[in-house]
Amino acid sequence: MPRMRHVPPPVPGHLDGWSPVQFSTLIPGLSARTRTPSSPDEPPTTDHRSGRARILPITAAAAALVLAGGSAAFAHAQKTVTLDVNGEIAELSTFAGSVEGFLADQGVVVGDRDLVSQTGSLREGSEIVVRHAHQVSVSVDGQETSVWTTALSADEALDSLAARGQSVALVASRSAAGGRPELALDLTLRGPADVLVDGTTLEVADADASVAQVLGELGVVLNALDRVSVVQGDTGRVQVVVNRVLVQDVTSTHEVAFASTTQQDATRYTDQKRTLTAGVPGVRTLVERVTTVDGVESARVAISDAVTQAPVDEVLSVGTKARPVVTKAPTTSAPATGSPVTAGGSADSLNWAALAKCESGGNPTIVSSTGKYHGLYQFSVSTWQAVGGAGLPSAASADEQTARAKMLYNRSGAGQWPHCGKYLFS
Repeated sequence: MPRMRHVPPPVPGHLDGWSPVQFSTLIPGLSARTRTPSSPDEPPTTDHRSGRARILPITAAAAALVLAGGSAAFAHAQKTVTLDVNGEIAELSTFAGSVEGFLADQGVVVGDRDLVSQTGSLREGSEIVVRHAHQVSVSVDGQETSVWTTALSADEALDSLAARGQSVALVASRSAAGGRPELALDLTLRGPADVLVDGTTLEVADADASVAQVLGELGVVLNALDRVSVVQGDTGRVQVVVNRVLVQDVTSTHEVAFASTTQQDATRYTDQKRTLTAGVPGVRTLVERVTTVDGVESARVAISDAVTQAPVDEVLSVGTKARPVVTKAPTTSAPATGSPVTAGGSADSLNWAALAKCESGGNPTIVSSTGKYHGLYQFSVSTWQAVGGAGLPSAASADEQTARAKMLYNRSGAGQWPHCGKYLFS
């Protein structure tokens, strides 16, 4: 009776099975390995494996060889051949005269992209190797695409494309259940491998399992957006690279400048301003979706950008009235008896700061307790108007108050300040 055996898969001829995906085909294949019974009483057993295991059924024609007592022609057509489908090997008896007929008897369907080691006549001792093509996601020179390959393991797949001198990585996709990583083609890791994750390298001495199984055994937990790829390392060892991907919305605020407008005020001089409405900056809120890979930002996309607090514009009042021209009255060389004391000095040479300190403490806006006297030099409103002043003396600038005090001095002398006038000459 024929027996099944599992050996490292031979590669029939030059297996350059990589080609871009142009369409998707469903190639019916074999999903388990069947071992024939060693005795008539032992039932057939099926050894279920991952995607690379396929069923090689023993056909009724082959079983008939044991029962047929037969003719010389029957015996002459009988032959034993070896069939290898995706690494699952069986020795089978058959009456088929061609490879195509033999594969049809065994239920092995061959698609346009699949590889078969030989065609035509089937001879005693023939070894038929079938490799079904599978679709796999790869990154070739930084561009992700889908290709077809007949490779059975990750390192075999990487070697086949690396021969073209390209930088290639097998890219993992997500399975629907549990979020476990799966390659589009369930390529296994065979032999030593390294797992690069979270800045560390985890060594696998002798792997013979899928990428997902190896990560599970190492306790590597994947988040929903993490990326898994398989590359050929510089040392020749296969590397499984896990990139941690984080996507989060980041909110930031920025100041929006306020505008400034002016209003004319005919009651004030051109050099006088006052604030009617204070300006307040606005707030602009920006929300961005930021993607980081292993802590390094790889993408930033604006989600929303809006002014969430409008600015308040500044409003200023600006005077439009021109200031009067101040002229000096001539001084007499010798005041008459009973005239104001001038001590013979010009108004500009007198100590106005001392007079102001005595009269008002140097405060240009001060008003006496009776409300009658204003400003640095304690003008009455009538006296202020007599020397050309407008409004209240305490509302005028210090320079204007001093200029009009000098005008008053030139007219009437220091006697206008009976208690403090003496300080003009200090």
